[in-house]
Amino acid sequence: MTSPHITVDHQIMGGVPCVAGTRIPVATIVSMVAGGTTIASIVEDFPQLTSESVYAALQYAADAVRERELPLPESA
Repeated sequence: MTSPHITVDHQIMGGVPCVAGTRIPVATIVSMVAGGTTIASIVEDFPQLTSESVYAALQYAADAVRERELPLPESA
């Protein structure tokens, strides 16, 4: 999972994936979108972000989930 928009640096935010050049974690963006915040509102609230960087954060999160084995509930 590499993206020029996302960085993981153990000296910045303890290695939490962040939008490059910021201290804005990918998880913060995902939480905002999950809560109903629009991409335009996120960019307005965080002028250092672009819509492209927000989409990159969402893609990074999707890729991270896809790479993990998720537990499936047992059948009844």
